[in-house]
Amino acid sequence: MKPLSRFIACLSLCILLVSPCAVALRSASPVDSFTPPVSSGAGSPYHTYEAMTSLLQNLSSNHSDIMQLFSIGTTYEGRTIWAVKISSNVTSEEGKPQVLFMGAHHGNEKPGMEACLRFIQYVAETYHMPDTDNDHDGLLNEDPIDGVDNDHDGRIDEDPSESYLHSLVNATEIYVIPLVNPDGYAADQRKNMEPNHGPFGHQATVTSIGVDINRNYGYKWYRYFFFLRLYHGATKLEDSSEAYRGPAPFSTAEAQAVRSFVDSHDISIAITYHTSGQDILYPWGYSRLPPRNVLTFLSIGENISLIDGYYLEQSIQLYPTLGDVCDWMYGTYGTLAFTIELGTSYAPDNPTVVDTMCWRHVGVNLYVCAAAQAMTQ
Repeated sequence: MKPLSRFIACLSLCILLVSPCAVALRSASPVDSFTPPVSSGAGSPYHTYEAMTSLLQNLSSNHSDIMQLFSIGTTYEGRTIWAVKISSNVTSEEGKPQVLFMGAHHGNEKPGMEACLRFIQYVAETYHMPDTDNDHDGLLNEDPIDGVDNDHDGRIDEDPSESYLHSLVNATEIYVIPLVNPDGYAADQRKNMEPNHGPFGHQATVTSIGVDINRNYGYKWYRYFFFLRLYHGATKLEDSSEAYRGPAPFSTAEAQAVRSFVDSHDISIAITYHTSGQDILYPWGYSRLPPRNVLTFLSIGENISLIDGYYLEQSIQLYPTLGDVCDWMYGTYGTLAFTIELGTSYAPDNPTVVDTMCWRHVGVNLYVCAAAQAMTQ
């Protein structure tokens, strides 16, 4: 985010608090039941990497007027790290607010990828639809994706507004990196799958496999050596650890790919999806000092909480850490970056549970698009 955008972000609190979107979400409650419009199929709540790739290719082919699929990098095992752009003028950048959604930095946290994929599919397939009476009750758009039974029919979020989605796509550049860690996802492992050669990469033999990509971003990297006792619980130097930070900042192909992408864009708000804990986290993870835009973080975070019912807190309250993508994006670019910890387990196998959290966060993502627009007005 450039300096002017940072200034606008500081002013956005007032806009967000009185916006119709924010007011409409004030009475949100947990989901009781709903029928999601999109299903993963094949008896599993999760797509394989290959099935995800095929779906993205089909969607980009069938909806090429609003959706682009492109690579931002390649993993150690040769898998493409896919990114998607959705916008009404998808082949050009027109100065619209840009938002970014990312999933599955950790390969065993599969719902993050599924939430991003579900969002892409829903937006692509809904954009050209007219307002529709989805629940066949004679009313239009009376139950948006906000966690509330707005029409008191015992169902939740079953009749959102197609025209509202259309207007958001027209006024926003939406970017999604649904699977940051394809190799770890395929192996059902937290870390990526690149061999390690000791903690600093100097040993001739392979000592372990994988780096925690969400400890590999370079912001405040060297604080680790000055405050080891503070950070060592969730950021590890030992390469065998599940929280191994890597031999150097941005040593992983995945973190390099995200860095190159973010550096070439002007992202206003970012959401990175993880599991689990039902938390909404904002910077900093490295310090208890409040971020400069704390009021804006709180405003947006509270409105997200009204949709998904999750708990909002500063990231360090969960645990102190270094190398996190949100600290890096906010500290380097001023992007208002949030982590959302989905659900109550790493990869629930109940399709209804997964569908519920994915559909609910379609609503969260649409709200984020609206918030990004409000910040530029």
